[in-house]
Amino acid sequence: MTIEITHSRREGTLIDGTTKGSKAVEILKSRHYPSGYTQPARWSRTLGSWYLPHSRDKKAPTGMLEALAERLRSAGFTVTLTIDNNDRRSFAEAEAERVEKAEGRADRFAQYADNAATRSENAWKRGHQIADGIPLGQPVLVGHHSERRARRDQERIDTAMRTSIGERDRAAHWVGREQAAARYEDFRKNPARTLRRIAKLKADLRAVEKWQRGESAKGYSRNPQNPQTRQELGIEHAELSEEIEYWENVVAEAEAKGFKAWSKADFQRGDYVSCRGTWYAVLRANAKTLTVPHIFNGTGQTVVHADRNHYSGTSSLPYDKVTGRMSAEEMQQKQDTPK
Repeated sequence: MTIEITHSRREGTLIDGTTKGSKAVEILKSRHYPSGYTQPARWSRTLGSWYLPHSRDKKAPTGMLEALAERLRSAGFTVTLTIDNNDRRSFAEAEAERVEKAEGRADRFAQYADNAATRSENAWKRGHQIADGIPLGQPVLVGHHSERRARRDQERIDTAMRTSIGERDRAAHWVGREQAAARYEDFRKNPARTLRRIAKLKADLRAVEKWQRGESAKGYSRNPQNPQTRQELGIEHAELSEEIEYWENVVAEAEAKGFKAWSKADFQRGDYVSCRGTWYAVLRANAKTLTVPHIFNGTGQTVVHADRNHYSGTSSLPYDKVTGRMSAEEMQQKQDTPK
């Protein structure tokens, strides 16, 4: 029996050629830290093969795959390992698939919620139907021939009510999951969150460019003279550049709809900046942040001026947290206007 292990960025890691109940299945499903096989494979009915979770759109975990192949060979299997890190899909394709899957989850969770709500209502009706057959205030007649039935009815009512409550809570759980899945795309494309993501991606891109030049970044170096390393750095550079372009287009679309991406050019000392419902005096405009009076001064206040504050010190306010701007004159006019 030949087991084929393949990896590409497009498809992730797939394992084919196993049979149900074989020793290979046990090896695939169990971690083996001494060898380095730390991520158990899972079976996919959709794919019809085993796969490593979270392996798509990533470089092959070569060491772990080689360890897996060696364990399978030691168990008597013939194993082939094929790795192609160059075969990848675009970031836009990957993101579109994630959104599509989120929509599918939302539909599925909505059905789960409806089913649980129906079971809850049916259990509630079942319990009340039993209770409606018992006269109001009727106690259990100890020693009477009806005692066994009365106690059985009590248990059935209790079971029905507990079932109803449990299914109601389950329905609420799935409603929450459905709402989260339905908001996936909006969450991902939130402009402020996207700006933070772009900043991180650009930092990662600068690190890759340093490694390509043979310099150290993030506390370590990667040898660009090694052909495999040079090839991998080229792929990483292309992936990061592509992802940055994608998210910059998302921000541009948001700006076209009225979103404001604030920057140092929008502020000067003496202006006021709005953040979470409070206006803070701008002490200094920096490349990535605004220096404002300590944010603790904003507790319970609508405006925090540059002086006469309870807390000393300053805070740095990132531009992606900014929701508005006023000049000193506009703030003075606002405060002079009778409410």
